[in-house]
Amino acid sequence: MSTLALRGCFTALVTPFVADGSAVDWDAYDRLVESQIAGGVSGLVPCGTTAEAPTLSDSEQREIIQRTVRLARGRAAVVAGTGSNSTKKTIEASRAAFEAGADAVMIVMPYYSKPSQDGLLRHIELVAESVKGPIVLYNVPGRTAVELRPETLERAVARFSNVVGLKDASNNVLYCQRIAHLGARFAILSGDDALTVPLMSVGATGVISVTANLYPREVSEVVSLMLAGNWTAARDAHLKLVPVDTALFSEPSPSPIKAALAARGRMNDTVRPPLVEMSDDGKRHLLAVLDAYEGR
Repeated sequence: MSTLALRGCFTALVTPFVADGSAVDWDAYDRLVESQIAGGVSGLVPCGTTAEAPTLSDSEQREIIQRTVRLARGRAAVVAGTGSNSTKKTIEASRAAFEAGADAVMIVMPYYSKPSQDGLLRHIELVAESVKGPIVLYNVPGRTAVELRPETLERAVARFSNVVGLKDASNNVLYCQRIAHLGARFAILSGDDALTVPLMSVGATGVISVTANLYPREVSEVVSLMLAGNWTAARDAHLKLVPVDTALFSEPSPSPIKAALAARGRMNDTVRPPLVEMSDDGKRHLLAVLDAYEGR
């Protein structure tokens, strides 16, 4: 995949489960993927944070990626989440994802272990040398307790040609500004729906979106308007979505987006422990926000 393909709306896909959480609801998953492609998204990101990846078995992860590739049929890029806090497991999962036909892999910075910057660079190095395909790094310090600093990212991009992009979930527009100079072969994607337009205004080329699970066409339109330089229209459309974005993170994700999808008849709202379904009060507020956005 060229860096030019890392442009647009990429959906951080949820993983629908059957009611008791014991298995993936494949029918609901297939419908979700088809709805994303019909909504015009540029890419699909299975097995990331929104997919509850830590709760997926190895076989479930492989099947989800294989199924996503098969359903996409080249109509959207597939960037498979394969990262963990084990470098060995990350390499194994990344190899499996490319064997399944993924266009790229996304590796989160190792959580819980709290490696140093040299440790993060070593992790990236070992993965980059072990797979031939494109790698998107995922910086989300709020979940991992470690931040991939801009200078470390710069070293990684300079040394490893298959490190082609970053999902920036630092919640900090200054971070994006500091790395925007990395050039044409390296792409930055917003990792926070509420910051899509701000980050694109300083160099990002799209978003890996939670909100797009519910509103793929609307999120894609915001990104397309920004890429076309129609900033006023993009800002207006984005600001209408911000209350939705905010409500979808009012409780631990992906419980709210699953509650929203359940309310619209797309799947049930089951999440796997240690997560729990969204609270009743949270659901009432969320549905009021969705109704207001949809003009109901």
